[in-house]
Amino acid sequence: MVKSFLEIHNSILGSIREPLILLDPGLKVVTANPSFYRTFNVKPVDTEGVLIFDLGNRQWDIPKLRQLLEDILLKNTDFRDFEVEHDFESIGPKIMRLNARRIYSEGEQTQFILLAIEDVTEREYYKKHLEELVEQRTTEIRKLKDQLEAERAYLQEEIRLVHNHEDIVGKSDAINYVFFKVEQIAGTDTNVLILGETGTGKELVARAIHGTSLRKHRALVKMNCAALPSYLIESELFGHEKGAFTGAHSRRLGRFEIADGATLFLDEIGELPLELQPKLLRVIEDGEFERLGSSETRKVDVRIIAATNRDLQAEVQKGAFREDLWYRLNVFPITLPPLRDRLDDIPLLINFYIDRISRRLGKVIKMVPEGVMDSMRHYHWPGNVRELENVLERAVINSSGPKLRLVDELKKPHKDAHRPEQTLEHVERNYIKRVLEHTGWKVSGKGSAAEILGLDRSTLRARMRKLNIRKP
Repeated sequence: MVKSFLEIHNSILGSIREPLILLDPGLKVVTANPSFYRTFNVKPVDTEGVLIFDLGNRQWDIPKLRQLLEDILLKNTDFRDFEVEHDFESIGPKIMRLNARRIYSEGEQTQFILLAIEDVTEREYYKKHLEELVEQRTTEIRKLKDQLEAERAYLQEEIRLVHNHEDIVGKSDAINYVFFKVEQIAGTDTNVLILGETGTGKELVARAIHGTSLRKHRALVKMNCAALPSYLIESELFGHEKGAFTGAHSRRLGRFEIADGATLFLDEIGELPLELQPKLLRVIEDGEFERLGSSETRKVDVRIIAATNRDLQAEVQKGAFREDLWYRLNVFPITLPPLRDRLDDIPLLINFYIDRISRRLGKVIKMVPEGVMDSMRHYHWPGNVRELENVLERAVINSSGPKLRLVDELKKPHKDAHRPEQTLEHVERNYIKRVLEHTGWKVSGKGSAAEILGLDRSTLRARMRKLNIRKP
């Protein structure tokens, strides 16, 4: 009776494509179909009469399978779509969907278990890979969204600022050499260090480099290292997580993440606190950093353009600036000439600014008296182009007709103003102090030292602290 039962089921098993195996009440293999033998690389002689858990040198001793079959025997129930993942020694990892049911021989004298095995390995691996790919893409999209939102917020902040220049104006040999250097380096990703006195247009040159680079499709992101207290600079550069410090009410992207794929302009790099310089060096060398309050390492691709009016090499010798960071920044230095070395450009700059300022103020200035032009050509311009612009704005405001009326008294510098032993820092300190004394130590507001110097009040206060300038 059992033999005829098996013959009937063998004919049925052989016609089914998915692996099937028939077990007796003791969970020994009675028979299996050809698909089972092909899929699991076993032979009938090695399976029939063998306890299923002992198949293939006990490769089938799978805890979930054991639980499934024992429950069938004890609870007298069937199972559908019972998923099992197992790494077989002979055929590698498999994901199987098991269906088990009890069947009986004629007269229900003997109970058998028919185990159907659906091999879903490729499908599940593809599904898992697809889910991972979707998660990866979702993460990338989220990152891009955060970056775009941060960049939009940054650009909205930038729109509120009034830039000193719309274009680099000049035709002198000194400024033409700067143009040449910009063209040389713009198309590369090399770090650039822009050197020059205050007011010579270092940010303008940085914008020119970025604007002709391969990264020009993204905004130039900038950071003034002297404009913030040291405890906020790290957060501004590298970002922070919610709760990283008092007042950090939400996660915020730093300048490096906003500038990923673009250019970051670090103005007044010489003011960067010594304790933050190793972290900046790491980003430059490895493109890696962590947000404040996070241990997750992030990678970015940022081109650095730094600027300073300091002698960084002297700062290195004094121990105020890291030598390895200076070497990393000083790959391609560009030195901007002071306005006193660009005498041929002064008439061009005067006409440029008078035209722009007049249009903004709704005035018409058609003539610059020769005496006014001579005064400006022979003035020392310690504040350089920024000071020139401020002088011209005050002149336009005070001019009631088409003739420019100069209100500033432009005195020639003292004969010892260029003594070689005077450092740039010493000259800057003396000039800022003279301007403060001239304004009665008024730092901000109309007619203040900040306005005359063309500096933000926070920048001027930072310079005063750095140069130890105090009101007597």
